[in-house]
Amino acid sequence: MVVSIAAGSAAEAAGLCAGDEIVALNGQVPRDIIEWRFLVDEPELEIELRRGGLDQTVTIDKRAGEPLGAEVSSAVFDRVRTCDNHCEFCFIYQLPKGMRKSLYLKDDDYRLSFLYGNFTTLTRFTEADLERVITERLSPLNVSIHATEPELRSRMLKNPRGGMSLRWLRALLDHGITVRGQIVLCPGVNDGAALDRTFADVLDKYPELESIAVVPLGLSRFNNESAMRLHTLDEANAVIDAVHDWQEIYLRVLGRRMAFAADEYYLMTGRPFPEADAYEGFAMHEDGIGMARTFELEFNGRVDVPTGVQSGFFAAVDNAPPNPAAYTGLRSRSDGTNLSISPRRNAPIGILTGEFGAQVIGPLVESLGRTDVRVIPVRNEFFGGNTAVTGLMVGADLTRVLAEQPAGHRYLLPDVCLSEGRFLDGTTLADLPRPVEVVATDGLALRAALEPAA
Repeated sequence: MVVSIAAGSAAEAAGLCAGDEIVALNGQVPRDIIEWRFLVDEPELEIELRRGGLDQTVTIDKRAGEPLGAEVSSAVFDRVRTCDNHCEFCFIYQLPKGMRKSLYLKDDDYRLSFLYGNFTTLTRFTEADLERVITERLSPLNVSIHATEPELRSRMLKNPRGGMSLRWLRALLDHGITVRGQIVLCPGVNDGAALDRTFADVLDKYPELESIAVVPLGLSRFNNESAMRLHTLDEANAVIDAVHDWQEIYLRVLGRRMAFAADEYYLMTGRPFPEADAYEGFAMHEDGIGMARTFELEFNGRVDVPTGVQSGFFAAVDNAPPNPAAYTGLRSRSDGTNLSISPRRNAPIGILTGEFGAQVIGPLVESLGRTDVRVIPVRNEFFGGNTAVTGLMVGADLTRVLAEQPAGHRYLLPDVCLSEGRFLDGTTLADLPRPVEVVATDGLALRAALEPAA
């Protein structure tokens, strides 16, 4: 379904309209936005469409590669490949009832991995999928590894195919597909010796992997799995030590660090973040790795362009399905808006952020020496558990906190907690008891918002 037409585009010139249903392009029925993009790049297009119940054909002549200018309503036109794993650590199972339907859809679709950065376990991957990925060079892909020991991986995914599905990872790497791996660490399950084995197997069997993100299990207060628990301080420290040890091995053997621990581990343990060059270009920023360090660089003016928050879990709400296998709690997306409903520019400022965000932003704000700026940590009572990241703040918790704050102040809200103008609990900015200014979730934007009135 066409949802919008760009002004001055080839689609507008040909008379395409929002609401048109595209039936075929040059006689082919595209399965997804990937095939759509290939087809609309052609200079000559014959579009079969349905409008108001009537079928008609539109012919378009344009330059090869020129954008068609028609935005369609979905990334996948057939059926999303849903996830048939039953992981105990899946965040979908930890959501409260009554949220919007799109939040409860689990996917394990390699196409959404390519398009949105979602993670796939490859348990539903097929020979036909491999052929398409190789032929169309659908790269990079993100793969949830969790463990390389077959029995343990099958047990974690609660899927007998879990133990053998990593053969597809080997096949992808053999054909030059860039793959980024992820390990969600569940204390007492795939940490410790199991984590060391996974790191060793990666070096032995999958050395072409671009990277491995090691992220902690996310638990909400709705978790019903007794085997799932939070890391102890000693366990979190052991994870960082293991990652650092294996980084040295990978660096010696492969010439790169390969594995990285999520920022949350450093926040949990109070250990300093690695230096910027240790993140090797911040390629895993969207997995919550290096976010704190890039924010610091941006805030202090040491870079001119923000790294930006990429899409991932909850990011695709109402656009593409979320991905439980990838959840770290640090992945969410901005809706791209920049609302400004503010009191006077020189009013005192309160920066709203999650509890983890406050640990990062607090020292940076203190370094300014300004008494008119304060950081306001928002405890996440809606999800509870160890949910402490800014991207999962909801309207209910913001309402509770803002109601206790004085009127007339400027309240800055990072856009990462909004999707399509809504918080995850379905509330909107209009439901908050104080007006807020929505700013981009990066250090450059925050520093600009804090600039005194001219």
